Order: sequence, then structure tokens, then C-alpha cells
Amino acid sequence: MGIKGFIQRDNKRKKLVYKYYFIRKTLKKELSIVHSIKEKHKIHLKLQSLPRNSTTTRINRRCFLTGSTRSNFRYFGLSGHIIRKMFNKCLLPGTTRSS
Repeated sequence: MGIKGFIQRDNKRKKLVYKYYFIRKTLKKELSIVHSIKEKHKIHLKLQSLPRNSTTTRINRRCFLTGSTRSNFRYFGLSGHIIRKMFNKCLLPGTTRSS
């Protein structure tokens, strides 16, 4: 299965995000406070020295059951085709099927 490697990679990214979150946050705060260009450049270099995968934008939302990244619903944590199967089997209350 090729998807297991992608899931492990995303989990590794999540760990890096949690590890460097406060460092990144303080550096960005310092960057907004400082006015001199030289100091901003130094802080910017420190930000660039952090790992790329430690940013929150690199994390992908995945389906809880299949691990798919496509058409995820945040409310359910599932992908679209799994939700459609659950609709058809009447496993989600309060939903109606279109005919």
C-alpha cells in the first residue's frame, strides 16, 4: 500500500509542527516588533533555518478511515465517498438522499 508512507510522512510533519510551534511564533512576533532592516534580516534568517516541514500549512487533512486527502469534510473527518456510502446506508441521522 502506497498510502501508508504518506500517512507516516504527515504524522512526522505534525510532530515537527508541535516541536517548533512556539519558536516560530516568537520569531514572527519579534519580526513584527523590530523596525531596523538588519535585525529583521537576522530574524528572517533564523526563521528560514527552521525545517520547512515545521510549518502548519504543510499538514494535510486525511480521511479517518481511508487516509485519503481528497474531498475531506472537516466536520466528519471523512472523505466524500465514505460519507456518501454512509448516507446510502442511513448511518448518518438527519440526512436525505437525492433521487
